[in-house]
Amino acid sequence: MSQKPTIHTDICVIGAGSAGLSVASGAVQMGAKVVLIEAGEMGGDCLNTGCVPSKALLHAAARGDDWATAHAHVKDAIATIAPHDSQERFEGLGCKVVRAHARFIAPRLVEAGGEVIRARRFVIATGSRPFVPDVPGLDEVPYFTNETIFDLAEKPRHLLIMGGGPIGMEMALAHRRLGCEVTVIEAAKALGKDDPEAAALVLAELTSQGIEIVEGAEAVRLRRVGEGIEVVTGFGRVFTGSHLLVAVGRRAAVADMGLEAAGVDHTPKGITVDARLRTSNRRIYAVGDITGGMQFTHVAGYQGGVVIRPTVLRLPAKARTDHIPWVTYADPELAQIGPTEAQARDTHGDKLTVVRADFTGNDRAIAAGDTRGFLKVMVVGGKPIGATLVGANAGELIAPWSLAISQGLKLSAISGMVLPYPTRSEIHKRASGNYFSPKLFQNETIKRVVRVLQRLVP
Repeated sequence: MSQKPTIHTDICVIGAGSAGLSVASGAVQMGAKVVLIEAGEMGGDCLNTGCVPSKALLHAAARGDDWATAHAHVKDAIATIAPHDSQERFEGLGCKVVRAHARFIAPRLVEAGGEVIRARRFVIATGSRPFVPDVPGLDEVPYFTNETIFDLAEKPRHLLIMGGGPIGMEMALAHRRLGCEVTVIEAAKALGKDDPEAAALVLAELTSQGIEIVEGAEAVRLRRVGEGIEVVTGFGRVFTGSHLLVAVGRRAAVADMGLEAAGVDHTPKGITVDARLRTSNRRIYAVGDITGGMQFTHVAGYQGGVVIRPTVLRLPAKARTDHIPWVTYADPELAQIGPTEAQARDTHGDKLTVVRADFTGNDRAIAAGDTRGFLKVMVVGGKPIGATLVGANAGELIAPWSLAISQGLKLSAISGMVLPYPTRSEIHKRASGNYFSPKLFQNETIKRVVRVLQRLVP
């Protein structure tokens, strides 16, 4: 029996999503030999079944497109971005691309597509898959996940959504605006990981748009009823709809990778990594959703950049999470970076100062007729450590706080900005000003000094 051919390379990247593509493109352009392996679609979940199609659908629904036009827009958006993530582009950069499932057969060997790859360093970036809970009857009814919901040919009459997290809420809004009845069934608290005050504002707005949101409703049984689906909850209420979307979370894609043969420690939650994103095998790194941490495309891309340093340049590097923002693209949007107010109080106690500004005091928001929302900034020792922003375009507006926290800037750096008037961005200066105002305008020592200085002026 002939031995399979072996490819020798510097770096082997497994997974062509955001993290894997970041590593592969950076490494090969710096002069490393790179093999990139992908069993599915180039671009991974984000491009094909996640961020891009969901935001495209939300945009099309918001501008009033019908079902067919909205889904055509989704496909156009994916098709427009796809060449940047394509096999052809990465082969043009100099990568060898293998379109097959990868499996470790030894600590330094991977088998894929009938070939064996031996590399000096490996980077695992296989991402995550939708988590499907073990609910009786779920295997007996048709259901969708984020991987299939964008392929719906016809508009659902009544979409039931299991899961009240960001994915569930974004899909609820999009489908409601496209004319579907929508019911969100959440076992605990909808948007439960976010600041409660900000989450409550978003949920109230979604409810006002006709979305039924039911909290504390654990699904205990599913069954077919004619052409519809019934979801039976733990408190006895039964919900009936025409279609079902399961959006209760995601799980790292660690199955059937031969991790045991590679000596890579892992759990059902993901591959275990240290602060350098290195696994228990010192030659193997893991980045993105596969590590079981923050499951966002921008985190995966950031971690891919971190891993370039040790794998390509042999320089030390550590990943951090304190400066990572995340957004729920509802209406209004909800953006968060760092700890929420409650989390910050638990950690910092009396050292914490929380400053706030509402869009009701923002002239651009008033002029646009949309003053929903607010900004809260968590401050310790004069430096921001977290921010909660809810309102129109919150995902865009959160950027200065990511910069401030990542660079360790003081709040005075924000208050010192000069911003165009009128813009929603002025809310940043308003919040930072609310931190300094009591120190300046309610300080009796400063007032006495000013009075003396004024008398000295001829």
